[in-house]
Amino acid sequence: MKFTAKQIAEILQGEVVGNQEELVSKLSKIEEGEKGSLTFLANPKYNSYIYTTKASITIVNKSFIPEKEIETTLIKVEDAYKSFSTLLEYYNQVKNNKVGREEPHYISKTANIGSNEYIGAFSYIGENVVVGENVKIYPNSYIGDNVTIGDNCVIFAGVKIYSETVIGKNCKIHSGSIIGSDGFGFAPDENGEYKAVPQTGNVIIEDNVDIGSNSTIDRATLGSTIIRKGVKLDNQIQIAHNVEVGKNTVIASQSGIAGSTKVGENCMIGGQVGIVGHISIGNNVKIQAQSGIGRNLKDGDVVQGSPAFGYSDWNKSYVHFKNLPKTITTLNRIEKELNSLKNRNE
Repeated sequence: MKFTAKQIAEILQGEVVGNQEELVSKLSKIEEGEKGSLTFLANPKYNSYIYTTKASITIVNKSFIPEKEIETTLIKVEDAYKSFSTLLEYYNQVKNNKVGREEPHYISKTANIGSNEYIGAFSYIGENVVVGENVKIYPNSYIGDNVTIGDNCVIFAGVKIYSETVIGKNCKIHSGSIIGSDGFGFAPDENGEYKAVPQTGNVIIEDNVDIGSNSTIDRATLGSTIIRKGVKLDNQIQIAHNVEVGKNTVIASQSGIAGSTKVGENCMIGGQVGIVGHISIGNNVKIQAQSGIGRNLKDGDVVQGSPAFGYSDWNKSYVHFKNLPKTITTLNRIEKELNSLKNRNE
């Protein structure tokens, strides 16, 4: 896709300084700009690059005044960073605005597909599936029986959505994610062999949820595993059976939540966090990266460590952790001196 400076200025309600017909077809950092690319300048630390960049068009703040001659065409806006973000969003919408049905694909006769859909090649849509308006299902996706997908969702390539899953509106599920597979439920028999406990529940994902690549959300044993409105999950996250994640909570990569745990609203969970099952995490909780959570946390707690404890206490303790070898050396020296003094007094 190619855009002129004039077209971009109209989208951003900006002013062109230079060639209005200058064409761009890609994006770049200002220090790596090349002919045919669009970049932006928002941080004064990068001002020097605008005089050397080869980018064809640069978005700048209206307050920017060049100190010497420049080659790039400028688009002046109120806030260069915000405008560039707006343009990225617009670019993604245009780029991903695919419609139609590619061949080959399979759609059950009992499925109900909304208008303006995109069904990528080698996709499978099972019995009684309901798909809303403007939904994009990319190639090699699997949508199991009785699944519901709301309006404006994007299901990227290779996603597997098991039967009975319910997905709200405006959700994105990135490649390789698996929604609704069996929870980790096994019980030992009299011989000590583990037998699978049937997982008969489902997964419910509410509106405006983003799920990163290669994440897994298990179906409930009974009832539902629930991801509430506005939750954002990074890549490679494990959500076990019957977990509930509260609205607007964000979870970073490689974290895992064991079965039947309830996570509150507006929580921030760092990468590689492990949370045991059957506990409750309050609202507005912050868990630092690589923490291990084995107990309930109340509203507003900020914790770190494994097992995790108060973040400020952890920071104070860390000072002693890193000085532990020196402290041991000092204690050994004191003990030696005391023993020597004791021997002299005997």
